[in-house]
Amino acid sequence: MPGKVKQACQQIAAGGSAGLVEVSLMHPLDVIKTRFQIQGGVNSPTHYTSMADCVRTMVRKEGTFSLYKGILPPILAETPKRAVKFFTFEQYKNLFLFGSPTPTAWTFALAGLCSGLTEAVVINPFERVKVKLQSEQLLFSQQTSAFSAARVIVREKGLGFDGLSKGLTATLGRHGVWNMIYFAFYHNMKGWLPEAEDPKLEFMRKFTLGLIGGTIASTANIPFDVAKSRIQGPQPVAGQVKYKWCFDTIRTVYVEEGFFALYKGLLPKIMRLGPGGAIMLLVYENAYEWLQKNT
Repeated sequence: MPGKVKQACQQIAAGGSAGLVEVSLMHPLDVIKTRFQIQGGVNSPTHYTSMADCVRTMVRKEGTFSLYKGILPPILAETPKRAVKFFTFEQYKNLFLFGSPTPTAWTFALAGLCSGLTEAVVINPFERVKVKLQSEQLLFSQQTSAFSAARVIVREKGLGFDGLSKGLTATLGRHGVWNMIYFAFYHNMKGWLPEAEDPKLEFMRKFTLGLIGGTIASTANIPFDVAKSRIQGPQPVAGQVKYKWCFDTIRTVYVEEGFFALYKGLLPKIMRLGPGGAIMLLVYENAYEWLQKNT
């Protein structure tokens, strides 16, 4: 197998492995985050006052497995999603070297931004189905399958911005900002902090950098995440489209509900993507290293 093709396959396989591990561990927090983001205020049909209240309410009304609602689309998507993330990041990184022998801070930031935008295009249809399933207040056993939900969306709304591509503008913002900050922080700080000789200390160095990078990126991009959930979730009034485009939705939420409404679901998001970001990078780097040595 030619060297470039082999390297690409290794990056794709390592990225897919990283995504599968991360989503399997952290999905319940994503469900809780979505529930907070789609509720419009205290007059919403179901209003969660805290993460604990959200978990208790969902388990009582919808069953324990409701915390895993919508997990199939992410599982199906994680291999191509993370594969695209890490593979395209490596390619964009080489592109944005601009003749320099070593990457600069801008190299990592631009490569992260472009990899996030590419990833968003791949992942948005899966996100559309996932949010639909996560927002349904039904018993887990009563829900339709992810494939059935996707077929209904396509049959009723098509593939466009009212159908399976709904929320693409917000998804582009969410993933572009997150990847730009995440990769720029991790790779720049990893270069500044000396590598530890002790394997345990080296593991903690990388885990801590991934955790901090994921936390900062999640805090920065959450207004786009709230907009995505509002656009892809149920509209406040049936038959009326209130949330459609990213920045218009952000403005509407800000005007009607205040600044902090743009940060709904921040705690479960950080609890998921802070550690999740660290787990993802560690799995990717170790899997990629193993594949380079053994394939």
